[in-house]
Amino acid sequence: MRDERHWLIHRLRGWGQRPALIWRDEAWSYDQLCDAVDRWLAELRRRDIRPGGTLAICGDYSPNLCALLVAALLNRNIVVPLAAATARSWNQMMDIAEVEFMIEFDHGDSWQLSDLGREVTHPLLRQLSGCGAPGLILFSSGSTGQSKASALEFNSLLEKFRTPRSAHRTLIFLQPDHIGGINTLAHVLCNGGTLVPAPERTAEAVCSAIAAHRIQLLPTTPTFLRMLLISDVIKRHDLSSLEIVTYGTEPMPTSTLEAIREALPHVRFKQTYGLSELGIMPTQSRGSDSPWLKLGNAGFEHRIVDGVLWLKSQSAMLGYLNAPSPFNEEGWFNTQDVVEVDGDYVRIVGRKSELINVGGEKVHPTEIENVLRQLENVRDVTVFAKPNAVTGQVVGAKITPVAPEDPEMLKQRVRAFCKERLERFKVPAAIEILDADHHGDRFKKVRSSVAC
Repeated sequence: MRDERHWLIHRLRGWGQRPALIWRDEAWSYDQLCDAVDRWLAELRRRDIRPGGTLAICGDYSPNLCALLVAALLNRNIVVPLAAATARSWNQMMDIAEVEFMIEFDHGDSWQLSDLGREVTHPLLRQLSGCGAPGLILFSSGSTGQSKASALEFNSLLEKFRTPRSAHRTLIFLQPDHIGGINTLAHVLCNGGTLVPAPERTAEAVCSAIAAHRIQLLPTTPTFLRMLLISDVIKRHDLSSLEIVTYGTEPMPTSTLEAIREALPHVRFKQTYGLSELGIMPTQSRGSDSPWLKLGNAGFEHRIVDGVLWLKSQSAMLGYLNAPSPFNEEGWFNTQDVVEVDGDYVRIVGRKSELINVGGEKVHPTEIENVLRQLENVRDVTVFAKPNAVTGQVVGAKITPVAPEDPEMLKQRVRAFCKERLERFKVPAAIEILDADHHGDRFKKVRSSVAC
């Protein structure tokens, strides 16, 4: 049954005629969005999609999809958002999440519902269903291994939005199957802001949307910010409305931060931190020019053990559907993120699993990548561990140039550049020149299977 008492629907109704969403240049008010939520609730009842049922919502942000997400939450369903970019893996993901119903949206916001006839048997799914709480299943990007399915209680993720904050006109960049996308969607709607879905996730399309719709807030990734810089589209668009850029999902290279601040000097840059397993935690950047951040304690606790960040969260997942629980007996989660500490601030260096052991000397890929990004004609670079019979491992690098260049000449330039700036064991011993970028569907550097 529909839960009229849920604080979220009262909050949304309270924004009235404010624009909630601008989709294909058409504005949807909060009243229109809530009316669409009511229609979806009636449709879910008509289709016998009951509270506790698993529902895959497939597609990108659109008025109908956003309204369905809210309706499914009110209907206390277990929601499995799936983005079009991962369509090749949908069947496997829906098997893992034991999806009973699937609603797929096309580019015109039309939809099709399928009854998949599955039975829910997983203990975590039955736990969510049994307690009458709406659930959320999020799949990791799998950039460092197998994609894991996190089972979360939806209400606990929303709790931090009960306290109203400032509203912005926001371009939603991270997709609805990502914790950052869900967090952005909730933040905008709960605070009476305006959501503008990215028409395409290209540098040209994003900058065009910022200029056309006077976007104030852009949540994105360091990888995409570097793409903006390389494409040079920033100079061709009026981005004066942009006030804040938040970035997360991966470490921010110092060279990228310096360059994007120079290109957008009027913008405040803020680093965020979150995980599918725990939610998005409050952070405070030391400054727009700094990759150092202070981790907040509202709903979170953190500690650092042997240089690695551990977290405990009130919004933590119940567990994985397809892997053992990662929490210790006290509820702490090992993020595997190596950090440096400076007083109250930390800097995310990268994953512990990515460390390269060269004859006992520990090397982190991001240190070398930061150097290589300063080299002329380098568009993208990924550093990785390559097996070696003598030292155990050596440093390998995959490089994509901005403009075509003789591969052997580029390799020579890379080695000479690194020898002047790095210790000998950090200089790449194996270099491969590629044509493609190195990021995945979520505009985050992909490190799995890079070693050859």
